[in-house]
Amino acid sequence: MTYLALSYLFTHIRAARQRLVRVYRDDGYSTETILVASLLVVLAIAVLAILATAVTNKANDIDLDAPAPAAP
Repeated sequence: MTYLALSYLFTHIRAARQRLVRVYRDDGYSTETILVASLLVVLAIAVLAILATAVTNKANDIDLDAPAPAAP
């Protein structure tokens, strides 16, 4: 191939690549998705911790040594 043909080929490849980059550019969408997903995971863990504390407190309030009710 001559220099002119190679130059044309590289120019054509470069232009096609730039068109593809413009079409498939996500502008950080994957980073945003990861941040939102990690925030949701942290919130879910916090909710589970609050619920576990509430359930544990309710379970500790149950009196197991109470006498049985009298029969009528």
